[in-house]
Formats: sequence, C-alpha cells, structure tokens
Amino acid sequence: MLSKKTQYAFHALIHLAENADKGPILISEIAHEKNISIKFLENILLELKNAGILGSKKGKGGGYYLLKAPKEIPLARIIRLLDGAIALLPCVSLNYYERCENCRDEAVCGLNDVMSKVRDATLKILENKTLKDILTRNVSIL
Repeated sequence: MLSKKTQYAFHALIHLAENADKGPILISEIAHEKNISIKFLENILLELKNAGILGSKKGKGGGYYLLKAPKEIPLARIIRLLDGAIALLPCVSLNYYERCENCRDEAVCGLNDVMSKVRDATLKILENKTLKDILTRNVSIL
C-alpha cells in the first residue's frame, strides 16, 4: 500500500501541475486545498525538492513549482523516493535487496518466484506511467 506520505506527495504534485501557469505555489495553499497538515507537507515537499523534482522560490511570489514536465516524472520514482522498495518482499527488491531471514534458498523458493513476477508487472506499469497520466485521468472525471 502507498503510505499517506506518498499519497499526499501525489496530491501536492497534481496541484502544482494543475496550477503551473500561476508560478510558485505556497505550501499553505496546497495544504488548504488538499487538506494536508502544513508541517507534514513541508517535509514532503523538501524531500521532493532535494530529489530534483521540485524547485522553490523564497520571498514575495515564492513557493514550490515543478522542475520537470509532468510527463517526465515517473510514478515509480516518487514511490521509491518516499516509500522505498516497490517489491513486496525484500529478497526480490531491485534497489533495496535483503535476504529473507527464513529462506533457505532463493533459487528454489516459490514465493520468491511469484513475488519477482509481481514486482516486474508492477514496475512495468509504474515506470511507464507518469504524473501526466494521473492529470489526464483527473481532467477526464471533472
């Protein structure tokens, strides 16, 4: 499951993308519009900024803005940044691999085999879908 942190990040990114023509957006505006705690949102936006997804401007007319077009922000990148591994088991994770404590041999482990396939199918979707895909869907339901 996606953490609340990652869900809020997607809501904030959508808001920034939908309002990109207005310039930098204040944290307070995003928090109010998306019903997110300002303190929690500050931490999320700072992580996204440190990862090169967002930029910020201080002072009058300041706030956060997207550094890249929505079509250049893969969903997998946001999830990995905020939640870590996408795989359901540590022994099948590509970026956060850890051997399972109670596994004798990954090469013959049926659970490892199935979860590797789940990981591959999930990654195929999340690496090929972007923030733009979420925006397109949001526009179509308005």
